[in-house]
Amino acid sequence: MIWYPYEQMKTMKAPYSVVDAEGVFLYTKDRKLIDSVSSWWSVIHGYKHPVINRAIEEQLHRFAHVMLGGLTHEPVQALSDKLQSWLPGDLDCCFFSDSGSVAVEVALKMALQYYINRGETGRTKILALEHAYHGDTFKTMEAGDDEDYHFVLKAYGKSPHVIHIPTSIPALEEAFSRYHGELNCFLAEPLLQGAGGMRMYDLSFLKRAKELCSRYGVLLIFDEVATGFGRTGNRFVADLVLPDILVLGKALTGGYIGHAVTVASRRVYEGFYDDNPSHALMHGPTFMGNALACSAALASIQLFESQNYMSKIRKIEEITRREMKGFSHPFVKEIRIMGACICIEVHDPSHIRGYQEFAYERGVFSRPFLNYLYAMVPYVIGEEELVKVLRTMKEWFAALPA
Repeated sequence: MIWYPYEQMKTMKAPYSVVDAEGVFLYTKDRKLIDSVSSWWSVIHGYKHPVINRAIEEQLHRFAHVMLGGLTHEPVQALSDKLQSWLPGDLDCCFFSDSGSVAVEVALKMALQYYINRGETGRTKILALEHAYHGDTFKTMEAGDDEDYHFVLKAYGKSPHVIHIPTSIPALEEAFSRYHGELNCFLAEPLLQGAGGMRMYDLSFLKRAKELCSRYGVLLIFDEVATGFGRTGNRFVADLVLPDILVLGKALTGGYIGHAVTVASRRVYEGFYDDNPSHALMHGPTFMGNALACSAALASIQLFESQNYMSKIRKIEEITRREMKGFSHPFVKEIRIMGACICIEVHDPSHIRGYQEFAYERGVFSRPFLNYLYAMVPYVIGEEELVKVLRTMKEWFAALPA
């Protein structure tokens, strides 16, 4: 029996069974569906892309996986070299893992141990955002702030190690003024908070965070698992404000294979580089640096670069703004658009209950949650398909009573 994610198994409806997928389309036995959410925001090149398929097939003929403990291989070295040259600043040191959640765990562990290695054992606190989501492993749940996902932690009581603040500069400044000597890091999903409700905020907040982190010696961590590779309309938000640690996942492999990377600055790396064996980072996911995943990631980055994906993302945002211009409905609280993301927030979850089935009948796969009806489409989507996704959203509200 399959135990499905984020579902009450007793009451869930049967999931749609996919028999094939190609381009932006999913195929069930009776429907051809535009995937409007890119399989949880990861399949940026669409399905069955020949370039990524070929990269995986070629590597598979050599070997699928070897551990990185005492061994290494060309695909992981090539991916590490590519990320070092491709990412901004001195984000040079790549620690690979098998999922975004684990990669954030690694980042938090790095930040804590960085100061322990320096003898600063009092820096045990994390500064994070309200409505944050960083994954479902235990430390990432603690750093998150969304009871819809992490209510199980109530069993432990409020964490003394995490301070949550809203995305306002006064709240940020107050937190640093009060806690700066106890903080090891400030962790944020930059500009766009995904599973917490597609909440969008201003770059000025992150610029001020960078200033305060630099002043007080606190590490700045960007969780770009969801926002990286163009989703916000920026290649990476790290291109605009440079963090000390950057976490990437989801689109890293074009959505082909679970893989993630925690990329540290030289300063952070050098905090572990020592003759003292206890200063080593004692972490090692079994499938870190998986050869198939690294091959897929290299091909994915090649496509992103060679086919000018940033222009595709700008076009997606332009069409989205054009199609949603002037749209409103009494049930709609707010419409938010950033890069290749649109979110329609409603006043009550009942206002979008049934939308998934409505969209399915019209050839669109969607997965609204809580109060949020959203789309994060593959970047290779054509204008006709994108317009269909957006108009299906509007048709839903038109069919509802005013």
